[in-house]
Amino acid sequence: MEQKDKSEIIVFISLRESICSDCGKNLGDKAWITLTREKGALCLSCADLDHLLFLQSGDAALTRRSKKHSTLWAVVLKWSRARKRYERQGLLVEEKALELAEKKCLSDVEFRNRRNERAAIRRTEINRVYVKGFAEKIHELYPGCPNRRAKEIAEHACLKHSGRVGRSASAKEFSTKAIELAVMAHIRHTATDYDILLSKGYDRLDARFQVEDKVLDVLLTWENPSRKI
Repeated sequence: MEQKDKSEIIVFISLRESICSDCGKNLGDKAWITLTREKGALCLSCADLDHLLFLQSGDAALTRRSKKHSTLWAVVLKWSRARKRYERQGLLVEEKALELAEKKCLSDVEFRNRRNERAAIRRTEINRVYVKGFAEKIHELYPGCPNRRAKEIAEHACLKHSGRVGRSASAKEFSTKAIELAVMAHIRHTATDYDILLSKGYDRLDARFQVEDKVLDVLLTWENPSRKI
């Protein structure tokens, strides 16, 4: 019967010299031990765990399957002096379980690769649709904005993992404020001396104040194409 998590066996990689309470062997430092309430530290041999193989953390599928097929398994922990906590190093599992898990992982590696490729394509498509919607909202609010500019603004603002305004929650709902901020940022960088001022050492807020009139002028023109400058 498969071991349950609630009876999880823990093996510690000790950072100080340890002595097995059962056999009396000096295990030295970096020993692999279990701790029992009755006897204290036990070496893997006395804990009847020395027949298990170590599987290092890193491959989630292999770890999950090895654990599933191993009647007996143990979690390996090591104290991190830097983080002041025990960190998981991997599992001790039965050899037959590891071999079976490796075979299954090898057999479906192509399937998993194709599934990941499909997911990547799907994410790209979703992002493309999102950028298109963002650009359409720009045109709705600023009909005078050239098509090329609207697309450029949308692609820049919505770049994944960028932290830009287009990735915010409000932007995902195409809020008027989020669109306005993205458009103003584009104008500031492409139609004014804002970047030049920054390169000369101007404070960001001071530089924005210097170009504010120009930014608002272009913004109003895009908002009302019939407006004369």
